[in-house]
Amino acid sequence: MNARIVVLPGDGIGPEVTAEGVRVLEAVAQRFGHRFTFEPRDFGGASIDRNGVPLTDETLKACGSASAILLGAVGGPRWDAVEASVRPEQGLLKLRKQLGLFANLRPIRPYRALDERAPVKASLLQGVDIMVVRELTGGLYFGQPRFTRQEGGVLHAVDTLEYTDAEIRRVSELAFRLAGARRRKVTVVDKANVLETSRLWRKVTGEVGRAFPDITLEYMLVDSASMRLISGPSVFDVLLTENMFGDILTDEASVLCGSLGMVPSASIGSSGPGLYEPIHGSAPDIAGKAIADPIGSILSTALLLRHSLGLEAEAAAVEAAVQRAVEAHCWTPDLGGTASTGDVGARVAEYIGQ
Repeated sequence: MNARIVVLPGDGIGPEVTAEGVRVLEAVAQRFGHRFTFEPRDFGGASIDRNGVPLTDETLKACGSASAILLGAVGGPRWDAVEASVRPEQGLLKLRKQLGLFANLRPIRPYRALDERAPVKASLLQGVDIMVVRELTGGLYFGQPRFTRQEGGVLHAVDTLEYTDAEIRRVSELAFRLAGARRRKVTVVDKANVLETSRLWRKVTGEVGRAFPDITLEYMLVDSASMRLISGPSVFDVLLTENMFGDILTDEASVLCGSLGMVPSASIGSSGPGLYEPIHGSAPDIAGKAIADPIGSILSTALLLRHSLGLEAEAAAVEAAVQRAVEAHCWTPDLGGTASTGDVGARVAEYIGQ
């Protein structure tokens, strides 16, 4: 297979972890006889510094015509001023919206070798295999109106939480299809006792669920779900939720894996290229120290191979190589190890080659 992959290293540790993702994809190409070409582009804060905007029209066009997109991370203190009108995160939101990437998949799979590194009892981690499906282009992050203004001597800030039935339906259908190939259970997480949007989520997901009679559908309020993710995470199979709740809950769920640096994600739409990135941020405090955990980025390449390129055997090979590296205690300092970012990437690539 020939594939063109746009690489958006971004900011902070982004360039370091994406370099290891590319290294692993090169190892996959060599072992399985594919040809992957990589096209690096400025993005986020790096693009603001060079181009004045976090996402240029040229980069957006290149992403739209690519086979897939591999992203590092965006943001940092240099661009975080409250009064800033241009922010790195604006580029990420625009990219998701323009490419129609409405669903974010975040798998949570702990490794037994890391049981002692997770801040929950090892017994609670047995049988945990969660696929979080987060709606990605609606909700508070995109709703209008959005403003801060002075009225009668009082400063008001407004963000709008809005969803349509069509937005909910398309991501729900994807979640049910994924559940059909897993343990056949969908848990919708919302705040239906307070929010009109959550009540719409319940109505639409109930309608979708009737078309999948073999899938168990349950509802859980977000505060209860956040507790159950720590006290009994094995009850979840596919966890379906709106944009902001999914953003928060998956950071919480990452501790089940031992570190935020271990969790990958795939942002996909109905067609076109997907966007693949670890769920962590740019971690500017450790940028350039070669200690960032690249596993989230490497596992994101497995999702890229599976969902954008349709290469299941290759994706499984990456995941198996990561499993071996973890079991060999090839750990970066966030997991209590001494391996460098490059050490981990090299070890995973070596195992793929074998």
